Amino acid sequence: MDLQGELHKAPLFENLPLLARQVVEGYISGIHKSPFHGYSAEFAEHKIYNPGESTKHIDWKLFAKTDKLFTKRYEEETNLRCHLVVDHSASMYYPSVANQGLDHLNKMGFSVLAAAALMQLLKKQRDAVGLSVFSDTYPYYAPEKGSERHYQMLFNALGRIGSEPQHNAGTDLHTHLHLIAEKLKRRSLVVLFSDLFQDRVEDEVLFDALRHLKYNKHEVIVFHVTDKASELDFDFENIPRKFVDVESGQAVDLYPEAVRDAYREALAEYVKNLKLISARYGIKYVGVDIAEPFARVFNTFLVERQRFV
Repeated sequence: MDLQGELHKAPLFENLPLLARQVVEGYISGIHKSPFHGYSAEFAEHKIYNPGESTKHIDWKLFAKTDKLFTKRYEEETNLRCHLVVDHSASMYYPSVANQGLDHLNKMGFSVLAAAALMQLLKKQRDAVGLSVFSDTYPYYAPEKGSERHYQMLFNALGRIGSEPQHNAGTDLHTHLHLIAEKLKRRSLVVLFSDLFQDRVEDEVLFDALRHLKYNKHEVIVFHVTDKASELDFDFENIPRKFVDVESGQAVDLYPEAVRDAYREALAEYVKNLKLISARYGIKYVGVDIAEPFARVFNTFLVERQRFV
């Protein structure tokens, strides 16, 4: 797929910057319900106060509202470099959705919109953002820049991958993460959106690639994107069904109830291992369900951004 060619976007992504801005504004309007209560849209102008630091820059007005200590940051302190990495293998376009909407997204639509919303937050702070898109190939890479033209180019690329399904495209996550680690020359916050489903790759091999990013001094957030009801809980009606691997084309006919317990046990063990290995290597692992709001993505990103800068 030539992601830098002419765009052919589905209706949902016709104006991705505007849609992403609406998602961000919706999050901020409900921020009083989150751990960032009182933090407001100016979150990046503060950082959490650590005991032992000078109290000179504590924002006492914010303390009066939140009962938490934050110190003010100056513009030159807040800028960072962020590289977004999006898996666009065939499995990311599950479940099949005829007309996507904010309350009805597949994994790709969720990841595209979440990445675009993070870009809106980063743009507000004049941060430099880059983007990598991969499946079993690596068709798109853009280095970290902060210009308006660059942001529009990234929005266009995201809009396209959100609306053009990849048929039979596999996942070669570990190979391309190694390539990304080599391309990033300056310390960055790397944010990955993937369902982490790939054949014949051990967890340790996958995380060796993520560890490569850590070795190069980058910080890493992994958003494990799933349709929890079907992919983790295997919540299907117990009638004869054909399950098809959208990446390999292999199919199997079965009654869901015949394998449900074993399937759930295997997936739970897989996710447990992902969490353990992530913790071992200092990688922030977060499972996100496409049926849930974007707040989990935003909350995680804001906390990790504060730590990064």
